[in-house]
Order: sequence, then structure tokens, then C-alpha cells
Amino acid sequence: MAETTAVAKKESTFAFGKKERKLLTDPLNDNNPITVQVLGICSALAVTTLMNKALVMSIAVVFVLAFSNLITSLLRTQIPKQVRMIVQLVIIATLVTVVELVLKALDYQTYKDLSVFIGLIITNCIIMGRLEAFAMANSPWKSFLDGIGNGLGYGIILIIIATIREVFGKGTFFNYPLIGNNSDFLINLGSWYLPNNLMVLFPSAMFVIGVLIWIHRAWNKDLIDVS
Repeated sequence: MAETTAVAKKESTFAFGKKERKLLTDPLNDNNPITVQVLGICSALAVTTLMNKALVMSIAVVFVLAFSNLITSLLRTQIPKQVRMIVQLVIIATLVTVVELVLKALDYQTYKDLSVFIGLIITNCIIMGRLEAFAMANSPWKSFLDGIGNGLGYGIILIIIATIREVFGKGTFFNYPLIGNNSDFLINLGSWYLPNNLMVLFPSAMFVIGVLIWIHRAWNKDLIDVS
């Protein structure tokens, strides 16, 4: 009987039921870090001028958030409450250093463009918030899923903003000419629009984020009362 209970408990540790799926899907819509919680706005303004920057930042945040959640949850019973935030910062900083070294080795130019912003992941309020609010109180598996879900929710919004800003600001998509007089996309279907450099400035990013928040809350009626 005890052996059966142990097996059942082991199986449930890595279960993927309704609650686990919700950890992945909620941050994509009902509890999105940017459009609902309005967190991580600074990086959304800074790294969304080009798609490649937004994609790299999104992958970095997913990695750091998922594994910092996992490590924090594994150590949660061993971390003294008095120094828990310091320990969390050390965990995040270690993972961010790994991201910086890998990016520096694989794509040095992108590393130069994003080096400051990659380092600021350490103080990203989304990551610190999930460690404190979720990882410190839940199992490693659920914490890992929560990290992936919130990272993806953050990354999707970054990619949407970067798509709008690069296409209409530079006329390119992943640096490939798409619209404007220099476009070679199909038969120059985009020649009707001249890229507006205002779209790559920080104020335009704030405007785009505001419009996305408005559209999201207008589409999802459950978010009307979210403050």
C-alpha cells in the first residue's frame, strides 16, 4: 500500500493535467505579464525596434524565468526568509550570465546590441515577482511550467510589438525588405507605404503597447475589471 502511494505521488509530481495546462496558458491571455499585469514595460520599449532583438530577448527571458523558478522551488525549504531575495537575485544573475556568454559566442553583434538589456533581466519585475509569489510556494514542476508560461506571454507581446515597429518603421521583417520603395517582396506589393522612422522611437513603442492593452481588454471581457 505504501509502495503504491509512493508511485502515485511520483507520477503526480510530473502530471500535466488541467492545472498544469493553465500555468502555461493563463499568462498568454488572462494573466499576461505585459497587457494585464503591466510589467516589463521598459524592455518592451527598448528591444522591439527589430524582430531579431525581440526574439533573442524573448528566448532569454523564457530560459531565465523557467530555470530560476525551478531552482528557487528546489531550494525553497533551504532558503532563509531573511535573505531569500538575495538568493533569488544570485540565481537569476547566474542564469543571465549563462545567456550572455552563449549569446556572445553565437552572435556577437546581437550581444553588443542587447548586452545592457540582457543584464537588466536580473532586475526584471516579472521574474522577481514569479519567484517570490509562485516558486517559493509551489513544487518544482509547477514552478517550471509557470516560468515557461510567463516567459512565453512576455515574449509573444514583444514579438507583436517588434513586428509592428520594424515593418512600419523600417519596412523590413527580420531585416528582409518588405514594404516601401526598396521592397523586393513578391511584386513590390508594399510600395504604397514609405517606412516611418517615428515607429522605431521609444514613444511609438509606448503607443503600440497602449493600443495592444486596449485591444486585449476589449476582446477579453473578463479583463474589464482588472486593475
